[in-house]
Amino acid sequence: MDPALTGNPGSQILSVGAYRPHTEVGNETIAALIDSSDEWIRRRSGIESRRYATDDEDLVTMAAAAASKALAGAGVHPHDVSVVLVATMSHRGRATTVAPLVADALGATSAAAMDLGAACAGFPYALATADALVRSGTARHVVLVGAERMSDIVDPRDRGTAFLFGDGAGAVVVGPAPSRGIGPVVWGAEGAKSELLRYDESGILRMAGPDVFRWATSVIPEVGRRALDAAGITAADLSAFIPHQANLRITTAAAKALGLGPHVRISTDIVTNGNTGAASIPLAMAALPDAAGPALLVGFGAGLAYAAQVVELP
Repeated sequence: MDPALTGNPGSQILSVGAYRPHTEVGNETIAALIDSSDEWIRRRSGIESRRYATDDEDLVTMAAAAASKALAGAGVHPHDVSVVLVATMSHRGRATTVAPLVADALGATSAAAMDLGAACAGFPYALATADALVRSGTARHVVLVGAERMSDIVDPRDRGTAFLFGDGAGAVVVGPAPSRGIGPVVWGAEGAKSELLRYDESGILRMAGPDVFRWATSVIPEVGRRALDAAGITAADLSAFIPHQANLRITTAAAKALGLGPHVRISTDIVTNGNTGAASIPLAMAALPDAAGPALLVGFGAGLAYAAQVVELP
């Protein structure tokens, strides 16, 4: 039997890489288009600014840049990459998915490549996939990227969504480990509520904000507790809480409901980067460079899909 197919006891995140677009957009710019104010946006979401990609910062460029940093950090050559996974909800291509183009840009020419569409829950969904591929022996090293140009799919004059979203890409390299550095995933979806967060006929994202807020503040603590139980630890054992960066009020409410102590670092990357969809969790991980130990990741969004797992931070 091929040794590569005999499996591994566990997998782990070896490194994290990030790409943040160069253009910073403050609340005043957004507020002018939606008859609002900086104070209103901060109070509603906690956001002070976000990044918007320019014409030369497309999904592939951003994803490949983040992935290159992650590969360098892991000391893994592109030729040693088995699979490239890209989680995204903002790709507008009709045929070619993002992942094959990212693999080509990296020089990972022998890697399998595919996109995974689970909206803002895409990163933990893809991380569970990478974990399964490595533990089964199907893959040795997986490059996983969350990449979004949310500015392409948001109406800049929509008072309910325009101020929330930003662009960027975050990546991790997942490889074999002697024990499980990526805990069991707890995931699901509530398709009956999918109309709360959807694309309209023109491909623009529309959201029933108050309803999504209530759903998120309910589902995050519940799925988070289940992920902690599946990993065999408690909230007291955590070093960090890194949820999808949807709204600072959601993060704060979830942390309180989970009973997180003052020793737990709570990611607030949304303050300066907005909601970056499937890119938000890896970008938030990259913003905690000195964190170590177990972290609870929770993704949630359109679908309505959700997923959570406990990981050892690299």
